[in-house]
Amino acid sequence: MQLWGGRFKDKPDDLMKQLNDSFRFDRRLYAADIRGSIAYAGAIARAGLLTDEECQSIIDGLEQVKREFDEGRFDVQASDEDIHTAVERRLTEIVGLVGGKLHTGRSRNDQVATDLRLWLIEQIRAAQSALAVVQAALIDKSEAHLDLIVPGYTHLQPAQPVLFSHWLMSVFWAFERDQERLDDCKRRTSVCPLGSGALAGTPFSIDRAGLAAELDMDVVSPNSMDAVADRDFIAEFLFAASMIGVHISRLAEDLILWSGPGRRFISIGEQYTTGSSLMPQKRNPDSLELMRGKTGRVTGALIGLLTMLKGLPSTYNKDLQEDKEPLFDAVDTLSMVLPVLAGVIGSLVPSPDAMRAALDVGMLATDLADYLVERGVPFRESHSIVGHLVRRAEERGITLDALPLDVLREESPVFDADVAAVFDFERAVARRSAVGGTAPDAVRQQIAQARARLRR
Repeated sequence: MQLWGGRFKDKPDDLMKQLNDSFRFDRRLYAADIRGSIAYAGAIARAGLLTDEECQSIIDGLEQVKREFDEGRFDVQASDEDIHTAVERRLTEIVGLVGGKLHTGRSRNDQVATDLRLWLIEQIRAAQSALAVVQAALIDKSEAHLDLIVPGYTHLQPAQPVLFSHWLMSVFWAFERDQERLDDCKRRTSVCPLGSGALAGTPFSIDRAGLAAELDMDVVSPNSMDAVADRDFIAEFLFAASMIGVHISRLAEDLILWSGPGRRFISIGEQYTTGSSLMPQKRNPDSLELMRGKTGRVTGALIGLLTMLKGLPSTYNKDLQEDKEPLFDAVDTLSMVLPVLAGVIGSLVPSPDAMRAALDVGMLATDLADYLVERGVPFRESHSIVGHLVRRAEERGITLDALPLDVLREESPVFDADVAAVFDFERAVARRSAVGGTAPDAVRQQIAQARARLRR
């Protein structure tokens, strides 16, 4: 069954048909397509275009088609150009010619836009749930190892001591921004285009607001031309998915570095690693490397979509068929990666001894500068003084805390015997107790705030 072609004399070329047909990938929209069609049948019945008996017959037929898809027994025909064609073809086989009335006032242009929005809303909810599991794993691991101190890095160079839990929570907040982006995207996706027709709107008295309410969508699209062309919501989702991927990739990179030679701050559960086909001793962090690699795949989907959209003239163009495969692939990638990431985080075992061994007294240089500041020395001057002391320690081949007090006083008479208290990692961490800091109490506040966010 072909939904068009009355004015055509020749059949499509076989290769053209392969290029044109999309059922092989858009069939996953069947539930959304049928849901939208059931709502639309009711709308055109209320507009007087179907009798109550015809409407019920169509709805019963559509529900049968859905059962066939659900149970994997839908009989695909060569003529099934796309999911809309397939559903309408099978509906007409079940209910007869009355099935042809369903498309009254409706185009595949507003139909597919509705299908995609309905489908994506569900996928956003699923992604948010999976992401919340990752966030919960980060909170649990933070609470379990609240007081562990680990080197913090900038430029991949040791910088200042921080709590391991503080580092874990930094990842939580990145994912929380992703949750907020998905919330925003969901709101802009929940716009009902149905009733826009091909581009000019419908001539029939269809209650579009009622359609939106029946489909649990927030509002109706305000302009029919924009409604059939708008794929902003897909681009927005792909951007949100790309940012999730970037955050996952950065976390994966840290975990790979922290579990590798030279650090060994953590170990990753064996169930999330693989071996070498040649070297029996190897245990490779392949789960993390794959996550890092798949970020490029999701980002590529975003760039591909934007490149396709950028040159389109107004309203619907068949180029828009290319919106689905990158979207589907990005959704599939997230749905695979996020549960594995939650498992990896749950499997992490920190090594307090390795973390402690990696702490360098040089990381307390800022605390030494703060010591001077607290005694009235301007920070810029104290920064310079401590810089001189760092160089003098390096020249002597000793650590900063091993410099004699008289050497410290050569740089500033403000130094006194109590300066020795500065060289304590627990003290340095505990001092940073402002909101968002790495002190244990500040991290506990973060964790409480984070759990409240997840409950919401």
